[in-house]
Amino acid sequence: MEEKNDKTNGSKNLMKIFDKYIIKKYIFTFLTMLSLFIPVAIMVDLAEKIDKFKEKEIPLNDIINYYFDFIWYFANLLFPIFLFLAVIWFTSKLANNTEIIAVLSSGISFFRFLRPYIISASIIAVFSFFAGMFIVPNSSLRFNEFRFKYLEKKKERRTSDLFKKINENEYVFVSNYDPVRKRGTNFSLEHFEDNELKFKILSNSIRWIEEKKNFRLFGYTKRVFIDEKERHFSKSRIDTIFDFKIEDLSPVTYKAETLTFGPLNEFIKKERASGSTLINDHLLVRHKRWSLPLSSFVLTLIAVSVSSFKRRGGMGINLAFGITLGFIYIFFDKVFGIMVNKSTFSPALAAWLPLFIFGLLSIYLLLNSKR
Repeated sequence: MEEKNDKTNGSKNLMKIFDKYIIKKYIFTFLTMLSLFIPVAIMVDLAEKIDKFKEKEIPLNDIINYYFDFIWYFANLLFPIFLFLAVIWFTSKLANNTEIIAVLSSGISFFRFLRPYIISASIIAVFSFFAGMFIVPNSSLRFNEFRFKYLEKKKERRTSDLFKKINENEYVFVSNYDPVRKRGTNFSLEHFEDNELKFKILSNSIRWIEEKKNFRLFGYTKRVFIDEKERHFSKSRIDTIFDFKIEDLSPVTYKAETLTFGPLNEFIKKERASGSTLINDHLLVRHKRWSLPLSSFVLTLIAVSVSSFKRRGGMGINLAFGITLGFIYIFFDKVFGIMVNKSTFSPALAAWLPLFIFGLLSIYLLLNSKR
């Protein structure tokens, strides 16, 4: 009995050592992949934009801050692929060195062998969740502000034909809005009471005056309706306040990306009530905040399944297979995202369907690997 207990304890100790070994390999290889690919991405981006940096004489400090935010933005966007390649890389090395065969032939089950991978994926998923909810949004805000301030063409900055409910009684419309200059054209505001139009404000342009904390309207006209009669008031310029913020006239698609967890939920609630045409884009961002971390588990299981045994072509075949699957995953993710932007396709389906499809694939590959 004592001999049996010694063997059992020895086996447990060996598995603890193996677990620590895999967890260290997993996290170290993942961080190595990030440290290798991110500088390449920065150099490619810099080579593409360096002429604009020189032409617009952008301060060096702004450029450095831009690339610091670029690291978070880029890493959050592509971390599942880096994780996928990292797991394939070091697991293939273990398989080629017959370390996996030695572990499994000692009586350890394949699912027990997966435990350190799941623990590692959990660590990455938790970090990705908190980074995506609280760190990346701030970096995304600065990243997009820099891009719109220095890099985008003026016409690409503008949003057009915005019609929006701002409270229970009022609707606003602008034909064009520039979020950088905080200026809109062909502005109108309609005020209703008991489904009856009480007054309407029209102006050629509306602008936010930061110093005075108010709106400035040019070519101002106010039409008031009283007992089926209409009265007009006109001014060439007027300063006033409204029950909305100037940012409400800027339905830029990246707005949701720049908000942390609580403000994002409040923003979506407000956008839904106002009848925003971009509500599906905002919902897609929220769904991806949850689905992206969970992709760590699915991609880890697929990576282990395809790389835990020797192939004739060695590690190169595993990497080629992994890269192909990775790009298919990105393709599905992007296609569904475009469908949300261009149609009424469900944001929930767009965020979760690729994960569901690859989840089924991971189960199939795991069962084959076990055999």
